[in-house]
Amino acid sequence: MANPLCPTTGTPMVRGVKQLTLRYKGESITFEMPGWYSETSDEGIHSGEDMKVSDRVLNRLKARVEGLLEPEEIRRIRKRLRLSQAAAGELIGGGPRAFQKYESGDLLPSRAISSALVLLDHQPNALTVLEARSASSGRARKPTRSEASG
Repeated sequence: MANPLCPTTGTPMVRGVKQLTLRYKGESITFEMPGWYSETSDEGIHSGEDMKVSDRVLNRLKARVEGLLEPEEIRRIRKRLRLSQAAAGELIGGGPRAFQKYESGDLLPSRAISSALVLLDHQPNALTVLEARSASSGRARKPTRSEASG
């Protein structure tokens, strides 16, 4: 993208980062927001990729406030269970790409997913219950515990 012009002053904007604070239910988080910024005004322009940064930070803040697992904890638990992202999505819920989205911060896990992961973290052998349920439902799936972590 060529340097856009500031909508207020008409001067070229430059690529950079600025501190941005997001608030949710009385809590806040400050982070570095990439974008195109004017050196002569407070204007900024953000691309879709720039907005992913703020979306992920907001999801992290919401997870903290709501008592849900954050991306690193989700990844740690899934790897401890020796599940690929796809297998975790099939067994625990959300579908084949859900854990990719939870672990990148693109999607906030539901309370049910978060609670199931906390329980499995404390009782990893309970995964056999979910595996048996999946097998008895007739869903054809690949082996779970021997799959490479995704």
